[in-house]
Amino acid sequence: MTLQAKAIPGARLLTPADHTLIMIDFQSQMAFATKSIDASLLRTNAALVASSAAGFGVSTILTTVAEKSFSGPMFSEVTAPFPGKRLLDRTSMNTWEDAPVIAEVNAIGKSRIVLAGLWTSVCIVGPALSALEQGFEVFVITDACGDVSTEAHERAVTRMVQAGAQPMTSLQYLLELQRDWARSETYDITTGVAKTFGGGYGLGIIYAKTMFGASEGHASA
Repeated sequence: MTLQAKAIPGARLLTPADHTLIMIDFQSQMAFATKSIDASLLRTNAALVASSAAGFGVSTILTTVAEKSFSGPMFSEVTAPFPGKRLLDRTSMNTWEDAPVIAEVNAIGKSRIVLAGLWTSVCIVGPALSALEQGFEVFVITDACGDVSTEAHERAVTRMVQAGAQPMTSLQYLLELQRDWARSETYDITTGVAKTFGGGYGLGIIYAKTMFGASEGHASA
């Protein structure tokens, strides 16, 4: 039998409306010991994820651990896109064991969970494995996570992938939410976030728009 291709997206791709993003423990104390990724790149990638989610209206939970007593405030790059949003502070290292966080997950009511945060081997592995066991589909934005060593980060990612989690990157997350340059309502959000936080790709967008007035949407519309 000959397969017939269809011009429709695969169901495994993320959309802005089908998942909950949980950003975990992007805090000073956690960042001090993070060695698997440069601190400035970590902050940039976290900002890219947060700004993407806010721009596309993704259901988002921001959670900290021992904010006042030990770990310090959440990165301003993560909180700024969500002005006035309440941060859920925990004592548990595993976010999935915190009743207020789980109450928020259940109130949102989505079966897909996207995770990013510090540290990969503790604060991301915990909720990833717990959510998978309860039947949720889990995605991990690996370059918006970090750990005390490259070994710790890589073993954590491997463990989660072996359990069924799907790894992705921060820029991939943004572009998967947009997915079609002809979507004019979010075109400026996508290119704006990319220009600010997208590294060389963002510089390319700035160059193309400045020099040629380029617009990806015109080509695919």
